[in-house]
Amino acid sequence: MLHLVKYISVSLLFISSLFPQVVHEFNVTGNSEFDKDDYFNWSGIIIGEKISPGILDTARIKIAAELADRGYLESKFDSTGMTPLPDSPNVRINIAVNEGNPTYINHFEYSGTDSLDTLNILPFFDFLEGEILNKYDIEQAVTNSLNYYENSGNPFARIIINSIYVYHDSLKDKSLADVHLDFEKGKARTIDKIEIVGNSTTKDYVITRELRMSKGEKYSQLKIDELPNRLNRLRFFDPVETPQYYVNGEGEGVLSIHVKEKQTNNFDGIIGYIPGAKQNEKGYLTGLVNVSMINLFGTGRAAAVRWQQFDRYSQEMELKYMEPWLFGYPFNLDGDFYQRKQDSSYVQRKLEGGLEFLATETISASAVVSTEQVIPTIKTIPVFTVFNSSSLTTGLNLKYDNRDDPYSPTEGLYFLTSYSFSRKKIFGPEEFINPVIQTNVNLQRITLDIIGYYSLFMKQVIALGLHGKELRGAFFEDSDLFRLGGTNTLRGYRENQFLGSRVGWTNLEYRLLLTRRTFAFLFFDTGYFYRKPEPDRDILKQKGFKTGYGVGMNIETGVGVLSVSFALAAGDTFADGKIHFGILNEF
Repeated sequence: MLHLVKYISVSLLFISSLFPQVVHEFNVTGNSEFDKDDYFNWSGIIIGEKISPGILDTARIKIAAELADRGYLESKFDSTGMTPLPDSPNVRINIAVNEGNPTYINHFEYSGTDSLDTLNILPFFDFLEGEILNKYDIEQAVTNSLNYYENSGNPFARIIINSIYVYHDSLKDKSLADVHLDFEKGKARTIDKIEIVGNSTTKDYVITRELRMSKGEKYSQLKIDELPNRLNRLRFFDPVETPQYYVNGEGEGVLSIHVKEKQTNNFDGIIGYIPGAKQNEKGYLTGLVNVSMINLFGTGRAAAVRWQQFDRYSQEMELKYMEPWLFGYPFNLDGDFYQRKQDSSYVQRKLEGGLEFLATETISASAVVSTEQVIPTIKTIPVFTVFNSSSLTTGLNLKYDNRDDPYSPTEGLYFLTSYSFSRKKIFGPEEFINPVIQTNVNLQRITLDIIGYYSLFMKQVIALGLHGKELRGAFFEDSDLFRLGGTNTLRGYRENQFLGSRVGWTNLEYRLLLTRRTFAFLFFDTGYFYRKPEPDRDILKQKGFKTGYGVGMNIETGVGVLSVSFALAAGDTFADGKIHFGILNEF
């Protein structure tokens, strides 16, 4: 009989080793201030883990430490144990806790403070007096205080919790604590030197002027944390890390900025040849050439050339130049020449100049002046296309941009609004000018662009853009109207497919970052266009609301950021999809 008992015991041990006990449930009783989920998270126990000999002791130690951090120093455990579940190797962990009474902060005592601290720092702590002795509240007050010191010229400040004296007040029947803090602010520091590392092409002064920092300036960590965004907006560098600050052997405060230059001269182009469709008809070139140089000779100057041939008779050409920080002051001067040849109908030429005032690193305002000519093509048999006209335009722009990176923002807002007024003079053709047509026309243009970026989770970003343009005046010609459709507005449609005196569009993108400046995205675009009717000119009302959607990818390459997307318009089949392709415009 004895041998049989031993055999059964050995068998049970063998079976239990084959089927070890695991945690199936967690139960806590006696809690009032904190719920079951809090205790479960504090315990470190994982549902499904195997039972180990010290699992309950470890859970008690962790829970007691978490309760003490939150001011419950008198907590204890009435019981802890495990209950096997019927017909299963699983068990339930049972913990009966007595949280006890909390300990309250009675008073803070300070050493090493001065009158400025009394005004700016001590209120962080005084506010906690009478509250429960919570470790995390005190740590937050310490963090707020150190942030203040760092932004007020004391980067090496320390706050030490010297002692916490806990006692029982019989009159109040409370457990109280007096906390003694030592403040060590250290020597006030300034930025005496700015050290640039890694710029082989870009001049030092191009970088330092964007910092908007002067030598001898008081140290501010907040300002230093903002510097990468300022330098990223130059578009000259790979994402810039937060600069480092140190004190050299001569006692000078040195701000060290490390940069890695990227390719700033970009070429984007595709050329095709379309042979003649008829006998003896010549072929023609079609395509796009886009050359952008945004850091000429390392000076921050920018220039761009764009040429696009749409078909045999239609093409665009544009030249741009920008002179930054004119005479060393925060003003950017830019010029733009634009020419469009539309079919065999007209030629449109525009010359524009602007002066932008860089009020702050995120806010700027600019004044713009431009002249424009529209010249209709002379035909053997007169057919009206557009009027021969010239116009003078003046305008104002206001911009706000606090994006953390211009190529692949993860947070921030881009806002641009503009207003312009044009005085347009019509010269002919005389045979098409009648009493209904005004030869002197005033036009107003209002535009608005808002793009917001929000990081949902790590490497996942939502981008939402809202855009609108409106043209006001007595009457419009095709050359005056806004164009909608294509890569930069409404994807899924041809470039500049729609014309309107009022257009608006939205772009919603969900982005998954693959690297800092390479991401895949899903998008949904909407677009609206409207042109008011003009019965005297036999022009009917035109309006429409369109949608497009698809997928795409932005890829950082050696020649710039390449954007590729496949888009479908509402109602399109897969075979009708359009591929939008190009290097992102950096000018």
